[in-house]
Amino acid sequence: MPIIVNLDVMMAKRKMSLNELSEKVDLTLSNLSILKTGKAKAIRFSTLEAICKVLDCQPGDILEFTK
Repeated sequence: MPIIVNLDVMMAKRKMSLNELSEKVDLTLSNLSILKTGKAKAIRFSTLEAICKVLDCQPGDILEFTK
């Protein structure tokens, strides 16, 4: 898939665990894990917004397009 999810990179930069992010964003660990591993087929803008608020980043810091 040409869309790469860099959620793990942003979490490492912010020194935040998956559990901590899950609690702050109010997503289940399994759904966050699916997103983190790049297996998600879609993401809601509201979810992306919540993740960006918690990690203090832009959507482009998390999602990347490659050819």
